[in-house]
Amino acid sequence: MKYLVMVQGSQRDYDAMRGTASPGLPPWSRPDVEAMFAYMEAVNDELAASGELVDAQGLTDPAQARAVIVGPDGRPVVTDAPYGAGEVLMAGYWVLDCAGLDRVTEIAARVARCPTPEGSPARAVVVRPIGDGSEI
Repeated sequence: MKYLVMVQGSQRDYDAMRGTASPGLPPWSRPDVEAMFAYMEAVNDELAASGELVDAQGLTDPAQARAVIVGPDGRPVVTDAPYGAGEVLMAGYWVLDCAGLDRVTEIAARVARCPTPEGSPARAVVVRPIGDGSEI
């Protein structure tokens, strides 16, 4: 079964990783960032070796996002940087092909243990099965 595993963060989290503190978010040092990337690379290598990794990507800052809706006149309405600085949303993801929910939960727990600076908030790692349409 395929699953989407999502890590979450806010614009403030991205800013903290660049060394800018905000209330409740300590600044990250260069070694903090390197430790996080090394940890995630090890997870990715393990998942690739096991054959469970389909795809994995980190996303850019929420400040670089763009929202598009259809206005009343049928034309697109575009909003750049539609998220507030503290709004928590998907920061990266894995698409995994795992034997079942227990295995993907084990992987999500490992991801959740990624090193962060002391005082950083714990962010949920969210697991969602990828449906094939038959569940509707």
